[in-house]
Amino acid sequence: MAWKSNRCSPGWDGRHEDCPVNLVVVLTTEANQANAEALAAQLLEQRLAACIALQAQQSLYHWQGRIERDSEVQLLIKTSADQLDALQIALHQLHSYDVPEWIVLSGQCSEAYGSWLTSSLKQPGPGDASAPAL
Repeated sequence: MAWKSNRCSPGWDGRHEDCPVNLVVVLTTEANQANAEALAAQLLEQRLAACIALQAQQSLYHWQGRIERDSEVQLLIKTSADQLDALQIALHQLHSYDVPEWIVLSGQCSEAYGSWLTSSLKQPGPGDASAPAL
């Protein structure tokens, strides 16, 4: 069932914001913290993601006929639908795995967060500061 709401929950200042703004969340994993941080930095530098959260985890999975268990780092990549194709190409080129996880989730966010996300994905022009802070 799709989220249906005329108003979002209150923002940090207690005001209600109009909703929704669309966003995309991409999930992938990397073998370790160093690889995850390097991948995240490159995707952020290219402005293919506005924010990437990293979370250490234990993964169990099928690989080459066996069940494997490894420590990995989950990357939760927040971006826009407009950036998705370029993000997929870059992620697959930069990733350390032969078959990187690529799971795309569509979502909705508050107007304020959506505005920040959108502005964070734009390349700064000459003399522009970096993307605004939340």
